[in-house]
Amino acid sequence: MKKKLIAGNWKMNGSLAANEALIKGLVSGVGTPNCLVALCVPSVYLAQCRSLLTGSVIDLGAQDVSQHEAGAFTGEVSCSMLNDFGVRYCLVGHSERRQYHFETDAVVALKAQRALASGVTPIVCIGETLAEREAGRTEEVVKRQLAAVIHANGHCISEIVLAYEPVWAIGTGKTASAEQAQQVHAVLRAQLKAASSQADRIQLLYGGSMNAANASQLLGQPDIDGGLIGGASLKAPDFLSIIASAG
Repeated sequence: MKKKLIAGNWKMNGSLAANEALIKGLVSGVGTPNCLVALCVPSVYLAQCRSLLTGSVIDLGAQDVSQHEAGAFTGEVSCSMLNDFGVRYCLVGHSERRQYHFETDAVVALKAQRALASGVTPIVCIGETLAEREAGRTEEVVKRQLAAVIHANGHCISEIVLAYEPVWAIGTGKTASAEQAQQVHAVLRAQLKAASSQADRIQLLYGGSMNAANASQLLGQPDIDGGLIGGASLKAPDFLSIIASAG
């Protein structure tokens, strides 16, 4: 039976002092969890966080990666650079990247491909906006986004982690009900099973304002294999509570 994965996404938050205090709190309190745990941190803090996490059960993750291997791409970070810091996971296609940096399905699929080729596990983010949900297009949108990744990665698709994050529930305080989240996760699971005989090994995370209060109910759904945690990952007691809920 695959373990659940609880991955924190710090977004553009942190400082040397705050990072140290947070990670020390997490490392001292996490114990031996019954799930996998990761922190996706800003790239400028990868070295610091790697040092602080050494010897712990918490894996290091990045928040983005370039679709290019190397070259004249100022400001970009390549997979080989992430490898230098022992990064295990990398977010690709987060809704904020799609919205503010205009990343297309094709770009997200290529980033996932680059990560897989370098031995980094991509956490591929997909999800619909409020307008798309209200128009009854949720299933159409998430299946299109996932189809691009499946098409680009073929037989390697079973090596990804998939995160469903309804855009309308990110940072808004709104959360999909456990039933709403499970419904979409079931659709995604079926799509993955049609693409790979190893689909059952793929972790499907829910990433829309999961917190200490609602984690148990969400994580209790049959097709929700973990969470991609935003704001709650910046508070050690809350993040530790969610980790405990995944046990």
